[in-house]
Amino acid sequence: MSHALEEIESEILQLPEPARARLAKSLLLSLGENDDADVEELWAEEAEARYREIESGEVTPIPSDDVLREARSRLK
Repeated sequence: MSHALEEIESEILQLPEPARARLAKSLLLSLGENDDADVEELWAEEAEARYREIESGEVTPIPSDDVLREARSRLK
Protein backbone atom coordinates (compact mmCIF):
# COMPACT_ATOMS: atom_id res chain seq x y z
CA MET A 1 0.00 0.00 0.00
CA SER A 2 1.34 3.44 -0.87
CA HIS A 3 2.27 5.87 1.87
CA ALA A 4 -0.42 8.34 0.73
CA LEU A 5 -3.08 5.62 0.85
CA GLU A 6 -1.96 4.61 4.33
CA GLU A 7 -2.28 8.22 5.50
CA ILE A 8 -5.76 8.56 4.00
CA GLU A 9 -6.84 5.29 5.57
CA SER A 10 -5.49 6.36 8.95
CA GLU A 11 -7.41 9.63 8.81
CA ILE A 12 -10.60 7.95 7.64
CA LEU A 13 -10.44 5.48 10.51
CA GLN A 14 -10.52 8.44 12.89
CA LEU A 15 -13.84 9.69 11.52
CA PRO A 16 -16.99 9.10 13.55
CA GLU A 17 -18.80 5.87 12.75
CA PRO A 18 -21.65 7.47 10.76
CA ALA A 19 -19.19 9.30 8.51
CA ARG A 20 -17.12 6.15 7.96
CA ALA A 21 -20.25 4.16 7.21
CA ARG A 22 -21.40 6.72 4.65
CA LEU A 23 -17.97 6.73 3.05
CA ALA A 24 -17.78 2.92 3.04
CA LYS A 25 -21.15 2.69 1.33
CA SER A 26 -20.17 5.31 -1.22
CA LEU A 27 -16.92 3.53 -2.01
CA LEU A 28 -18.64 0.18 -2.37
CA LEU A 29 -21.25 1.64 -4.66
CA SER A 30 -18.53 3.22 -6.76
CA LEU A 31 -17.18 -0.24 -7.53
CA GLY A 32 -20.41 -1.09 -9.32
CA GLU A 33 -20.04 -4.79 -8.66
CA ASN A 34 -22.21 -5.17 -5.57
CA ASP A 35 -25.94 -5.14 -5.36
CA ASP A 36 -27.65 -3.26 -2.53
CA ALA A 37 -27.89 -6.36 -0.32
CA ASP A 38 -24.14 -6.94 -0.59
CA VAL A 39 -23.42 -3.30 0.16
CA GLU A 40 -25.64 -3.29 3.23
CA GLU A 41 -24.06 -6.49 4.54
CA LEU A 42 -20.54 -5.17 4.00
CA TRP A 43 -21.47 -1.85 5.58
CA ALA A 44 -22.87 -3.59 8.64
CA GLU A 45 -19.71 -5.69 9.01
CA GLU A 46 -17.49 -2.63 8.67
CA ALA A 47 -19.56 -0.59 11.12
CA GLU A 48 -19.49 -3.38 13.70
CA ALA A 49 -15.72 -3.79 13.36
CA ARG A 50 -15.13 -0.06 13.76
CA TYR A 51 -17.50 0.14 16.72
CA ARG A 52 -15.58 -2.67 18.47
CA GLU A 53 -12.30 -0.82 17.85
CA ILE A 54 -13.66 2.34 19.43
CA GLU A 55 -15.23 0.52 22.37
CA SER A 56 -12.02 -1.40 23.07
CA GLY A 57 -9.96 1.79 22.99
CA GLU A 58 -7.91 0.52 20.05
CA VAL A 59 -9.01 3.57 18.06
CA THR A 60 -9.54 7.06 19.43
CA PRO A 61 -12.10 8.98 17.40
CA ILE A 62 -11.16 12.40 16.05
CA PRO A 63 -13.92 14.93 15.37
CA SER A 64 -14.75 15.08 11.66
CA ASP A 65 -14.22 18.86 11.64
CA ASP A 66 -10.60 18.30 12.69
CA VAL A 67 -10.02 15.61 10.07
CA LEU A 68 -11.61 17.68 7.30
CA ARG A 69 -9.62 20.76 8.31
CA GLU A 70 -6.39 18.75 8.16
CA ALA A 71 -7.33 17.17 4.80
CA ARG A 72 -8.17 20.57 3.31
CA SER A 73 -4.89 22.05 4.52
CA ARG A 74 -2.97 19.23 2.82
CA LEU A 75 -4.76 19.86 -0.45
CA LYS A 76 -3.70 23.51 -0.56
